[in-house]
Amino acid sequence: MADTRELTLPVLPLRNGVVFPHMVVTLRIETEEGALAAAAAEQSDNTILLVPRVNGDYARVGTVARIQDTDGNAVVVEGLARARVGAGRSDDQGALWVDAEQYPETDVHDEALDDLAGEYRAVVREVLDQRGMGGVAERILGIEDPSQLADLAVYSPDLSLEQKVELLETVDVRERLGKLMSWMSEVLADLTLRRKVRDSATERIDKSQRDYLLRQQLEAIKKELGEEADAASEYRQRLEDTDLPEQARESIEREIDRLERMSEQSPEHSWIRTWLDTMFEIPWGTKSDDRLDLDEAWTVLDADHTGLDDVKERIVEHLAVRKLRKDRGLDNTGDLSEGAILLLVGPPGVGKTSLGESVARALGREFVRVALGGIRDEAEIRGHRRTYVGARPGRVVRALIESGTMNPVFLLDEMDKVGADWRGDPSSALLEVLDPAQNHTFRDHYLELDVDLSDVLFIATANMLETIPAPLLDRTEVIRLDGYTDLEKVAIARDHLLPRQIRGAGLEPEEVEVGEDALAAIVDRYTREAGVRSLERELGKLARKVATSVARDEREGQAVVIDEADVKEYLGKPKVWRDEAKDRTAVPGVATGLAVTGAGGDVLFIEATAMDGDPGLTLTGQLGDVMKESARIALSFVESHRDELGIEPEALTRRFHVHVPAGAVPKDGPSAGITMTTALASLLSGRKVKDTLGMTGEVTLQGKVLPIGGVKQKVLAAHRAGLTEVIVPARNEIDLDDVPESVRDEITFHIADTIDQVLDWALEPA
Repeated sequence: MADTRELTLPVLPLRNGVVFPHMVVTLRIETEEGALAAAAAEQSDNTILLVPRVNGDYARVGTVARIQDTDGNAVVVEGLARARVGAGRSDDQGALWVDAEQYPETDVHDEALDDLAGEYRAVVREVLDQRGMGGVAERILGIEDPSQLADLAVYSPDLSLEQKVELLETVDVRERLGKLMSWMSEVLADLTLRRKVRDSATERIDKSQRDYLLRQQLEAIKKELGEEADAASEYRQRLEDTDLPEQARESIEREIDRLERMSEQSPEHSWIRTWLDTMFEIPWGTKSDDRLDLDEAWTVLDADHTGLDDVKERIVEHLAVRKLRKDRGLDNTGDLSEGAILLLVGPPGVGKTSLGESVARALGREFVRVALGGIRDEAEIRGHRRTYVGARPGRVVRALIESGTMNPVFLLDEMDKVGADWRGDPSSALLEVLDPAQNHTFRDHYLELDVDLSDVLFIATANMLETIPAPLLDRTEVIRLDGYTDLEKVAIARDHLLPRQIRGAGLEPEEVEVGEDALAAIVDRYTREAGVRSLERELGKLARKVATSVARDEREGQAVVIDEADVKEYLGKPKVWRDEAKDRTAVPGVATGLAVTGAGGDVLFIEATAMDGDPGLTLTGQLGDVMKESARIALSFVESHRDELGIEPEALTRRFHVHVPAGAVPKDGPSAGITMTTALASLLSGRKVKDTLGMTGEVTLQGKVLPIGGVKQKVLAAHRAGLTEVIVPARNEIDLDDVPESVRDEITFHIADTIDQVLDWALEPA
């Protein structure tokens, strides 16, 4: 190895090529770092270090070069010698300088090296002759210096950028020639084979038939390689054996033809094969037979879920239409219920997601679930374009592949939590998926052809409707799941939750016996929710306590019996108290309202007080604009009707403060209007609000009570809180039919047209 020389030079990165010693080339300066390097070369006697970059990484060896001329955005450089790249740093102008060890170009000649160079010349000459470039061979191969001869490989179109960089990094000339011999021998073998294939095919076929020519060439290649079959033939056989739509068949045939004409070394070869495999995985024409026994379907739904009669009725209606059309010999493709999109809306824990599985079981169909929460990329729905590396179909097509049929029950979970960013809006892609008039021609970007989704039964779930775009919501049939009564929760715990938690704790059913009174106590004192998720967690805690005692052999083989008195021992002190409303409304100025949140219905206490100071109104509790307006309307109504309410004029000259507790929780909506009015009227009149009464409704300046939404959820929340009277607007009276009969029997409803009626019912006598 020759002695090296230490240098410190500015670096000019090469992104698309390699410069070797003894080369004179013109380089275009197109980047800022290139311009900085060229400018910095003036400080190093116009000497610069040219370093190739491959896949974003610098090569370990570069070429020391001298800038001979500069012309605008281009420089003419002459390669001088190889140099190993060392540590780097940036100067004040931002140019990159590195320490480099220069390897001087030396004349090394011995007999073995001359023989190796002669063999290399012979291989290169043969390659150039095969390409009809014999004249070029004479000029190139006349170079005597082995190192310069090897470096001429930079001009070869047969070597990749990575191979050229590897040659630059190979300082030893013998090793360099050895690598070139190996690579060029492969090139020569490939050229020879192609020539043999071309000559063999040309003798037997008509040159005018281009497709036939390509197939004969392929057969000759297989014969040379000793292969009996290839991928294209296998795909053609699969195509013959598969029943496909005409559009899909034409697309597959076109891609198989491309595959036959393509080299296996081409990156696109594997992309086409992946696409073909995906096309054959799609269950074209495969459908499940619907179970059309209505009684059996209802039995299955009842076995899996307690309550939810609206959803069950809708599914049975779907089956009834299918059954009737089939029995009367009508084509079910005209069935308007086919392709229907059901949107189950309700608070967490009411069984929206698990209901999808029950529907699939009742129908006898396959079930697939796609979680939409947090999806921000439109390609997740429509698929990626095939031009992208790692492209694949969207979730809709992948779900069909997973189900193995074209008519599964397809659950789109958490549709209200779909996001949007610079990658697109997935909810826009869902418009086509969920439109029965369009989804028979749903186009996936990866497949690039239409997929018929009209046979799919879509079921979507959401906690709230407000965050779902209006066009998307318009394509769905909304079914509300507003929560369960305490009796329904006890039945769900007994029939579904407790057996599951007992199995999960490793216990046998006969080892634990939980009484109805114990389940009722858990529902009443340890949970206050619309769903049953917290209830299941409490039952899981109870099951684990029992499992611990059984594992320690404390029960001596006897069953563990849990009644109401034992609940506190297992679950600790109660978490919910039913007399909260009584405590909160013990003084004038506090009224009990009803609200709907993302977790279902809830009880809302509104507090009002007065103090000395400038007249005005202070609002706290993180209220939205609509709720603030309701408070101002309430105060204005009370001030304008002070005589009817028996309020002294001096009382209205003070400053008022209205607060809605749970200040960390944002609140908004018009339905607290009558509650705020009642709280202010109670404060100023000195009359307390009934502790058994809750209310909901919007109020106007004239004292009219306007309708609101979520009546069922609010009434269930009042029932859970132990309230026995509820005031609702007159136009919401029809919504009371949605409330379970068992709850209606325990609550007295007051139907209000005006705020005067509300105050008469709500305020206790003076």
